[in-house]
Amino acid sequence: MSDPPAPIRARDVLWRFGPMVYLPTVLFALGEGAVIPLIPVIAAQLGADVAGAALVASALVVGQLAGNLPAGWAVARFGERITMAVAGGLAMVGVVGMIIAPALGVFAASVLLIGLCAAAFGLARHSFMTTRVPLSFRSRAMSLLGGTFRLGMFVGPFVAAALLAAFGDEHAAIWFFGVCLLATVVLVVFGADPEQQFAAVETDAESDAAAEKTREELDEEDTGEAITGSIRVPGSRESVFAVAWRYRAVLSRLGVAAASLAAVRSARQVVLPLWGVSIGLDAQTIALVVGVSGAIDFALFYASGQVMDRFGRLWAALPAMLLMGLGFLALAFTHDLDSSAMWFAMFAAVLGVGNGLSSGILLTLGADVAPRTDPAPFLGSWRMFTDAGGAAAPLLVSGIAAVSTLSVATGAVGVLGLLGAAAFVRWVPRFVPRSGRAG
Repeated sequence: MSDPPAPIRARDVLWRFGPMVYLPTVLFALGEGAVIPLIPVIAAQLGADVAGAALVASALVVGQLAGNLPAGWAVARFGERITMAVAGGLAMVGVVGMIIAPALGVFAASVLLIGLCAAAFGLARHSFMTTRVPLSFRSRAMSLLGGTFRLGMFVGPFVAAALLAAFGDEHAAIWFFGVCLLATVVLVVFGADPEQQFAAVETDAESDAAAEKTREELDEEDTGEAITGSIRVPGSRESVFAVAWRYRAVLSRLGVAAASLAAVRSARQVVLPLWGVSIGLDAQTIALVVGVSGAIDFALFYASGQVMDRFGRLWAALPAMLLMGLGFLALAFTHDLDSSAMWFAMFAAVLGVGNGLSSGILLTLGADVAPRTDPAPFLGSWRMFTDAGGAAAPLLVSGIAAVSTLSVATGAVGVLGLLGAAAFVRWVPRFVPRSGRAG
């Protein structure tokens, strides 16, 4: 009897293939993070009022939300590498449009195009990690993927500030984004193909007999398309809407729970600056508190993956939702206290811890419940749910604050977080095998 095939180990992914798997994502997120804070500023220079500048800034989120389903189709039809290369090229067109935009409409359309490309880029990498990373260290790999986005969004604004100090022109950050996109496309097109590298590792790890048996079993279950390893060869003909309908049970239950997590995360980025202004803090103090919260968030991104791989998905999702839900609820009662600034700083740190512990959860849960051989169409629907939650949160906060107070809006976000925690307790054990624990 032959020995069982040796599993692919975490270090094979995290060290041997890390540059090609994660570096393009870091570059894309770094450029995007540098541009995002300056979008409202440039929109105002082109004639937009405050409401119009906010609308232009929201075009990035709208584009990302609208791009998830087409991105799922593209990845399933053409593959991850082609989709990423095309998305990077189209994003460069958007960058050129932002630089030369003669009117506000052109600038807004360019921002929308970048959002569409960001959706395609993110889904392509998510689909690749879903099909290639083994369950035993999936959470750590996904947390690193989430951490690359966080790194870009955390460092990007500092890069933009340095470029503004050096050149005195907001368009310098857009040029920087263009350089990052160019480097990304070059890496994706001319760099080593991670799919082929993973396939080689799988071949080395398995015996010939086991590999042959796996191919025969997959061929018997196939619908007529060739399968290589655990990835189906691009060319899926199934509609993303058909896939969403087939998996409506998990999307309407676990997907809604995931959307609540995305909403609470997004609300944190809106509530904290508004809260600082509301209690009378100056801009420098607010920026410092928000920056410390973001630093705590970033520092904990890998811890989430460790917890999920060792103990299960719920052990990271539940503490994260409870911390953020209770943090928002407690913050809501501190507005009129004499020590409101101290409580603001403390609960901002609590929210940073909760958000850091949730790093990679949405990516991991999506990978857990996605079809193994053709995940892209399903992940398009999954990411649409989570992005919708993130996009709805600022509207929820602003709407409640308009008819009531910011404290009531903050408390409502806290209640949403607790409801999301209950939803995770209910649906993760049902839909994620063995609560996501490694086999």
